[in-house]
Amino acid sequence: MWNIIANPAAHGGAMGKAWPQIEAVLQELGISYNVQFTEYRGHGVRLVEDVVLKGGRYILGVGGDGTNHELIHGIFSQQFVSPGEITYALLPFGTGNDWARQYQLPHDPRQRLSRLLDVKTVYQDIGLVHYHLNGQEASRYFANVAGMAYDGFIGKKLLEKPANNKVQYLLAVARYLMEYKLTKARVIFDGKEVEDRFYTINIGLCRYSGGGMQLVPHAVPDDGLFALTFAREISKLEVLLQTSRFYNGTILQHPRIEGHQAEVIHVTHEQGDAPCLLEADGEFLGETPVRFTILKNALKVAL
Repeated sequence: MWNIIANPAAHGGAMGKAWPQIEAVLQELGISYNVQFTEYRGHGVRLVEDVVLKGGRYILGVGGDGTNHELIHGIFSQQFVSPGEITYALLPFGTGNDWARQYQLPHDPRQRLSRLLDVKTVYQDIGLVHYHLNGQEASRYFANVAGMAYDGFIGKKLLEKPANNKVQYLLAVARYLMEYKLTKARVIFDGKEVEDRFYTINIGLCRYSGGGMQLVPHAVPDDGLFALTFAREISKLEVLLQTSRFYNGTILQHPRIEGHQAEVIHVTHEQGDAPCLLEADGEFLGETPVRFTILKNALKVAL
């Protein structure tokens, strides 16, 4: 049986309105299921714990990247069974659908759900990030891309005023660029240290974020390594002029942008400097000091 956890607020509330049609497809295909709906930010984590506690081992999320983030974090933060015993699927119904883009998951409910009649699975690496929020240490699992510096700055802004569609998101990215001041930070990975004023720092397991951007085009979901991209000091005009590179996979060809791979990554700031902000899978989390570690082939994904 598939335990469905759906976010009716996804895609500006469109998911909730579409649920009767999705349910009709489930019944027509003869898929055995039960369903629960998220009611507030973070509710998906608690619902996953409830499903697993009651013996559920097949979880189907219906929503966007935020829903996906919550459910996968719930799978790894629960302590009742090994996460490897759980099979996870997503029906993408959000604004960006970046994690789903990695696996080319159909958005059409009939096409997506029909695949669950003959489940094929792959295993994906999962990231664990330790960070600070309001002076306290915290941690979070993530499945797609974490962003720092400007990405964290945007994440915090969108927490205050969410974007309900891709156009609103892109407008926010352009508008907040004018407010952002480059962050001084130190990135430590594989025995190397890079200290600079960064426009952005990205740590990826999958390739896509921000509604189709490829900030970590060298990311491979199951290679046991994070893809690390960082952009050193770049003018705001240059950022705008290079926008096409964010989408076409050529970002690493810019002379001020570097790509690396690593199992463990630290990002810190000097005392007296402003902390570097952090988001993961589009969700604002906190700030430096930050440490990323990887869980290899940890998530069982139903394609």
